[in-house]
Amino acid sequence: MSADYFAPFDTIRFEGPASTNDLAYHWYDKDRVVLGKRMEEHLRFAVCMWHTFCWPGSDVFGAGTFKRPWHAGANDQAHAKLKREAAFAFVEKLDVPFYCFHDVDVMADAEDARAFQASFAEAVDHLEALQARHGRQLLWGTANLFSHPRYMSGAATNPDPEVFAWAAMQVKDALDATHRLKGANYVLWGGREGYDTILNTEIGIEQTNFGRFLALVVDHKHRIGFKGTVLIEPKPHEPTKHQYDFDTQTVYGFLKRFGLENEVKVNIEANHATLSGHTFEHELAMARALGILGSIDANRGDPQNGWDTDQFPNSAEELTLAMLELLRGGGFTTGGFNFDAKVRRQSIDAIDLFHGHIGGIDTIARALLSAAAIIEDGRLEDFRAERYAGWKGPLGQKIHQPATTLADLAHHAVAADRGPVPKSGRQEWCENLINRVRG
Repeated sequence: MSADYFAPFDTIRFEGPASTNDLAYHWYDKDRVVLGKRMEEHLRFAVCMWHTFCWPGSDVFGAGTFKRPWHAGANDQAHAKLKREAAFAFVEKLDVPFYCFHDVDVMADAEDARAFQASFAEAVDHLEALQARHGRQLLWGTANLFSHPRYMSGAATNPDPEVFAWAAMQVKDALDATHRLKGANYVLWGGREGYDTILNTEIGIEQTNFGRFLALVVDHKHRIGFKGTVLIEPKPHEPTKHQYDFDTQTVYGFLKRFGLENEVKVNIEANHATLSGHTFEHELAMARALGILGSIDANRGDPQNGWDTDQFPNSAEELTLAMLELLRGGGFTTGGFNFDAKVRRQSIDAIDLFHGHIGGIDTIARALLSAAAIIEDGRLEDFRAERYAGWKGPLGQKIHQPATTLADLAHHAVAADRGPVPKSGRQEWCENLINRVRG
């Protein structure tokens, strides 16, 4: 039944911008070479298990609207297997290389620790076989440390060390599985690593425990020989009122505090960036500047809503700015674009899953072409370089010499006996250039 769910659909192929076929790529040509690299290698698309195959279409006001075959009945071993098989059939028909999962996304429900480990182990055996059969790869794995009631007060930051230990069990097994499945990254999202009220919260203890947990994860990574990247996914709030991994700069400060800035990078989600009061491109630029840009969760929020709506990206103009930052940083190494996005509750048919992903993939591909055209045009990059050229001159070099003092610079300003001459930032010209240059 599950294998037949996507049987009516052919593999999605590139047909070009002139095509009128809704089930074809109009901009994503995986073999097209852009800035010396194939488009598929630039973008490294992945489909997520949780929104695409686990979410039943429910919200806080209503029950699930989707009637997928694997949603019928309890999430037992048989239904979990159907779900895994359907996922790989869909990823193969999209013709994208990667998928992502939480442990609970791919396994049958289990309550006690031994049953949980056994259920997850069975799922990992099956995933390994499915990867080989369908020729797909794992972009990243992770453990769900936020849905079960045991995590209502956090996982690594929970007041109860027994919960900390259970979370450690889940992460150990998920990291081991990611290593076995040759995953490129392992992600930690602290959805409940924060608080709802300061009245019952000891921030110092919770942050120290959070740092200890992350250090244990990094230690285990090295013990098992996992060569992928450990990633933290920033988010300011939701489900908690305040999350400790608020944004990229906050995460970097946290990593520095615990000596992990060379071990852990960030997985940046577009909707999380806007919830924190930033733009998506700001978060990417900050991660690039700090040397911790790892991977991306592709989606968008609704500007009229104050929560994480996880919609598919649909603005090539906005994503062009984000893509510029990614390209300036050299592109992905182990990361990629994972679609942490879901169709709307009213989009109940199998074809809607294709429409959502095709649209998101084409939007990002078009943004890549525009960003590449801007870089090849050269005018924007030349202007940015010229604007900061003084820092390569004598004074700029002197400022960063260890022997230079504040008094030395004050003396320079007095001896020069002239005020700095303001120079235009040419913002309007920059904005016009972005709109005029298209790939």
